[in-house]
Amino acid sequence: MDKEKIAIIGLGYVGLPLARLFATKYSVVGFDINDKRISELKQGKDVTLEIEDDVLKAVLKDSADSSDGLYCSSNINDIKDCNYYVVTVPTPIDKNNRPDLTPLYKSSETVGKVLKKGDIVIYESTVYPGVTEDECVPILEKISGLKFNSDFFAGYSPERINPGDKEHTVDKILKVTAGSTPEIGVKVNDLYASVITAGTHLAPTIKVAEAAKVIENSQRDINIAFVNELAKIFNLLDIDTHAVLEAAGTKWNFLPFKPGLVGGHCIGVDPYYLAQKAQEVGYHPEIILAGRRVNDSMGQYVASEVVKMMLKNDIKVNGAKILVLGITFKENCPDVRNTKIVDVIKHLKDYSLDITIYDPWVSSEEVLHEYNLEAINDVPKDKFDTIILGVAHKEFNNLNYSHLLTPKGLIYDVKGILKDKANKCL
Repeated sequence: MDKEKIAIIGLGYVGLPLARLFATKYSVVGFDINDKRISELKQGKDVTLEIEDDVLKAVLKDSADSSDGLYCSSNINDIKDCNYYVVTVPTPIDKNNRPDLTPLYKSSETVGKVLKKGDIVIYESTVYPGVTEDECVPILEKISGLKFNSDFFAGYSPERINPGDKEHTVDKILKVTAGSTPEIGVKVNDLYASVITAGTHLAPTIKVAEAAKVIENSQRDINIAFVNELAKIFNLLDIDTHAVLEAAGTKWNFLPFKPGLVGGHCIGVDPYYLAQKAQEVGYHPEIILAGRRVNDSMGQYVASEVVKMMLKNDIKVNGAKILVLGITFKENCPDVRNTKIVDVIKHLKDYSLDITIYDPWVSSEEVLHEYNLEAINDVPKDKFDTIILGVAHKEFNNLNYSHLLTPKGLIYDVKGILKDKANKCL
């Protein structure tokens, strides 16, 4: 194989950090169908805030030549001479919670158009076991006219990016790798090992690597569902859930999970991928789906708890002014994909409440486009009957809550970070 030249297909929260990292040692072309995204990246601006502008600019180059560095493009001709293709597109679910592989199919078609003998296609998207070889490879074969494991090869290395986390960056997270043959597995592993300082783990097969990834977040989902159920029980018993977890956490092997809204592009999605495959082979995954049901119900639960709190404190619900703090799926990042705060807002609207959403991290245009909701980026000047802290952005620690509340105003803290300021926590 010639000198490694890598194409990263998809420049979102996963693809861009990986492209930037590979570009420190290799010639990299970052490919994305979003022309606006490409234009911003060429200017050294990352609206996802995963890569600082100066760090991005340090690896950018002006053309897709063979020199080391990163060239961003939406032109398929710019990835024709690459010999590694790394697919980092999202794997969402549809409205019925069924896996939507459309982005994977379309990106496989794109790669198939430029695939050459000897090339290796590596998938990073989270999928159920078998998707790479049973779903994606046939598309590559059909479009390219090449034969799998003879003319071209495949690999899998699941992403472990944690959006907004500046400590556990891509190079500092151990990487699982796999190849479609033992020899290709070694090549894929060596490629990642050359830039991942945390090390790599070569799995024996692609299916093993796919399964390992999908159970990581399923395990977290089930554990969070357990503490969410505990929160419901302890609220009925008038016991402070966070105090209970703090006490139980003094035991060395107690797992430190906290109650909350479980959204995002991983934990709230991956269990459905595993459940789908299980059902295809005739097994009904009771624990996995039970955990999902509990976590998916939390938006409605929070909304009803807020209304109950208002009624107990003699606040007129109809027309009451509510301030929702945060609409991203997690703290200190602008990612609104599959955020469960919208579930809270949806159920609050059933009570004819006047809702304001304040989030300094988000693009108001994106929130409007994705959820048909208005979000503001500046602290509102109004006073509110109730404040709901839904996301633990650092900015919310320093708010002057007394200036935002009416005399009888209340605070419901979903994240449990306001301590004595909140009237009630999840």
